Amino acid sequence: MAIKVRELASTPPDELARIMRRAEQDITDLLPVAEEVIQRVRQEGDDAVVAYTRKFDAPEFTVKQLKAADDDFTAARERLAEDVKAAIMQAYANIRRFHEAQMPEPMWFTEVMPGVMAGEKITPVASVGLYVPRGKGAFPSVMLMLAVPAVVAGVERVVVVTPPGPDGKVDDASLFAAEVCGVKEVYAVGGMQAIAALAYGTATIPKVAKVIGPGSSYVSAAKRLLYGVMDVGTPAGPSESIILADETADPRIIAVDLLVEAEHGPDSAALLVTHSRAVAEQVERLLPELINALPEWRRKFVETVLGGYGGIMITESLEESIRFTNDYAPEHLEILTWEPFVTLQKIRNAGEILLGPYTPIPISNYCLGLNAILPTGSFARSFSAVGVYDFLKRSGVGYLSREGYDALKATTATLADYEGFPAHAQAVRQREVWWK
Repeated sequence: MAIKVRELASTPPDELARIMRRAEQDITDLLPVAEEVIQRVRQEGDDAVVAYTRKFDAPEFTVKQLKAADDDFTAARERLAEDVKAAIMQAYANIRRFHEAQMPEPMWFTEVMPGVMAGEKITPVASVGLYVPRGKGAFPSVMLMLAVPAVVAGVERVVVVTPPGPDGKVDDASLFAAEVCGVKEVYAVGGMQAIAALAYGTATIPKVAKVIGPGSSYVSAAKRLLYGVMDVGTPAGPSESIILADETADPRIIAVDLLVEAEHGPDSAALLVTHSRAVAEQVERLLPELINALPEWRRKFVETVLGGYGGIMITESLEESIRFTNDYAPEHLEILTWEPFVTLQKIRNAGEILLGPYTPIPISNYCLGLNAILPTGSFARSFSAVGVYDFLKRSGVGYLSREGYDALKATTATLADYEGFPAHAQAVRQREVWWK
């Protein structure tokens, strides 16, 4: 098993660029495929969606299975184990509390000068599609992370798309999680065809204003091409993480945590970044036994990741580790340093930042309350974690009294004249004629 160990100072520029870009290269290569799928769904609607679903997910799939029925929710609730339902409910409660605290005031004003009021009115997006991925397993936690803030924000129409299993049905836990959140419009479709259906609408699946949710490189490629047709939300693609550690970190904790995002898929990225060679060497020794204990299909993912986009990056100092981390802008950042809160002050780019050995990525992924749908592919430089803000929009609101108008009319006319907009200036000056 080859675990990639690199020294930052001696890593060739092209290799470093590949590490920084990670799965974004895969997305670029998939754009022609995405274009073909999108155009077929746009032209053929449900027929294309069903054909692709038969090809990739459920061989006997029919159009009648596209939308989950009330009976499907009832059956899922009855079949699901009680401990799983209890876990979903606890996670739901924590996630909801966090997102309720995020909600801004519905309207605010400030007096910028006497008689001049400026503010904002906050309203929810009218319709949103939530993409909940599915591999060999299912992800009810992602359903919670997306549906909770959408419902808290007050979105009028919340639509879920998620790949079906081989039987053509949505996973029981995902249906239960959607129902707990108050979402009943769930469609059994995934991949590029799901994103295209939400963008253009079909006879069964509604067109929405925005789609949000993580997915494979295929899903990310479709989103990229559909930018402008609809809002494609936070760039959330294949999973990635950095564990930033110093010489005080426990190598055992690093080793087990390094596998967390690596087991998601072969296009994921998981890096230990440290200036401590002793820690790096101990982690490298511990990893094979931990990896071998995983089920074969997860083990293959981890081996691919730790020998590819991931592995161990050795720097020359903690400061250099921090600089590399900020340049990389990871989705998940776990800080295992002697003073994590001091290190935190120096972090500028990360989707989420988890501090200390008691705050592993899995707890945040499921039930800490933070949203685990995060920007990937270095987009944490300019995007944030999913939250209620993703389901809200702001409208500027202004009001002038006569006093305020009188104070600003000359400034407005002068700037309009300078910029060559005579109608702008006339709209102010003509009022003066009428009001005299």
